[in-house]
Amino acid sequence: MKFVARSLGLLLIAAGFIGLVIDGTWCIVNNDVSFATIGKVIGVLVPGGVAGLEGAVAQRGYPWLWDPIVTSFLQMPASLTGFVIGVLLMWIGQKPLEPIGYLAER
Repeated sequence: MKFVARSLGLLLIAAGFIGLVIDGTWCIVNNDVSFATIGKVIGVLVPGGVAGLEGAVAQRGYPWLWDPIVTSFLQMPASLTGFVIGVLLMWIGQKPLEPIGYLAER
């Protein structure tokens, strides 16, 4: 399980870094600071993804969840969010530290 967390964390950190490079390039080209949001990335990767997500949330009986929580999450910068989640997964999946101060057995 820790291997999966570390692997997924490393992939998310790499994707976050690539996203920051792409966002930085767009900032230079447009002469404006802007980041790709999670909703925009979902819309590019999955056609009709945000509308389908809204329908799925409303269908399950949680329409109150869509407006304050999910819309705020979808407006977050995708690259920074991926980077932060990747760091958290790397921290969760780290190997346990060896205790210090115990005598080695002979």
